[in-house]
Amino acid sequence: MSCSLRPVARAQRARFEALTAATGVFQPAEAAIAVEVLDEALAGDDDYRFVGAYEGGADTLVGFACWGPTPATVGTWDLYWIAVDPAWQGKGVGSDLLHEVERRLAADCARLLVVETSSRAEYAPTRGFYERRGFRRAAVLPEYYAPGDDLVIYLKDLTHGVLATTAS
Repeated sequence: MSCSLRPVARAQRARFEALTAATGVFQPAEAAIAVEVLDEALAGDDDYRFVGAYEGGADTLVGFACWGPTPATVGTWDLYWIAVDPAWQGKGVGSDLLHEVERRLAADCARLLVVETSSRAEYAPTRGFYERRGFRRAAVLPEYYAPGDDLVIYLKDLTHGVLATTAS
């Protein structure tokens, strides 16, 4: 991959919106929420953190990740989105974004990373992505999003096994 990772800037908002829609996975309402969350982060809301993947030395956003602390928990964080331009999928951009999120979470003494996703067929590659990177399927809530569309919750222990050995 020849991408650099750095914050998503206000100048990238239009490209961010286009990239989110271009994935072909997000419903229009989901894409709108992603843009709204970016706007909140750009306005200084620390509940949402973003990192962007940029093409080489250019200023072209080709992917992003968004995460934030889970309220009322100790060391639990939510990974809200990883999205990659379809032309860049399969080239390690998503993996690099996830590794960067995990690196930053280690600095924040995070224990647990939570991903919520859909059971719809078009999300099968997304579920596989997380499963191949050490996330375990923790729960499925039937019909959560809509009839026939379950909520699938994944967890990743960021304590390198300490969390698993202390669970009773």
